[in-house]
Formats: sequence, structure tokens, C-alpha cells
Amino acid sequence: MTDLVKTIPLPLVRTNQWVIFLSVLLSLVLQQYWIMLIPLIAGICGLLFQWNPIMKVASLFLKKPKKEYHQEDWDQQQFNQIIAIFCLTIGSLSFFLNWTVLGYIFSIMVGIASIVAILGFCIGCFIRFQWKKYQYNRSL
Repeated sequence: MTDLVKTIPLPLVRTNQWVIFLSVLLSLVLQQYWIMLIPLIAGICGLLFQWNPIMKVASLFLKKPKKEYHQEDWDQQQFNQIIAIFCLTIGSLSFFLNWTVLGYIFSIMVGIASIVAILGFCIGCFIRFQWKKYQYNRSL
């Protein structure tokens, strides 16, 4: 039964989170905002084609078979990726349009969300849980 549930190994999710965090950090420190396009394009590929190049490269370094790692829920990770793509898109576009304040707001938000997730609390998971709870309560 568990084979029917689509999952992603935790090390691949963590790698994606680190790439988001480090790209935002480097973009802001170096003022090279194009760096944020790396996780943005990878995230879009993941959503549209179910193929994230960051996770694909990271999977080459896994020492055990993917199923032997702690698994993260595919749907939850897709939801989180949508939030990250939204923030990275608004942040990147804002910098390219010289709307610096908005660029910093959205870049810092996604950077904080990624490092907080690495530390153990998933903001996207909390938002999705609250949304599902709201939907359930509304259906009663």
C-alpha cells in the first residue's frame, strides 16, 4: 500500500532547501539577483515536468536506495514548491524592475522559510494544514 503513495527522500528535499537558502543569501550579499533564478527554474521544472535538476543531481550522491531514506510527502512538497516559486518569482522580478524593497521582502521571506524548514519547522506544511483544516470545517 505504501508503494502507491508518492514520496521524495528527505536528503533531496533538504538539498533543495539549502540551494534556495544559499542562492537567496548569495544573491543579496553579492547583489547578483540572477542567482535566485537557479532554484526558481529548478522549481518550475519540478512542478511542470516532475523533474527537478537540483534533486536529480543530489540523488547521484545518495549512498542508499531512495526508499531507505525518510520520505517526505510529494503533495506537500509540491505545495511548498509553489510557495517558493511564487516568492522567488516576485523577488527576482522586483529586483530586475528595480523595485528593491519588494525584492528584499520576498527574497528574505523565502530565505527564512527555507532555513526554518531545514531547522525542522515547515512553514508551508503549517499553511497547508491550516488550509485543509479550514476546508474540512467548512464542509461540516
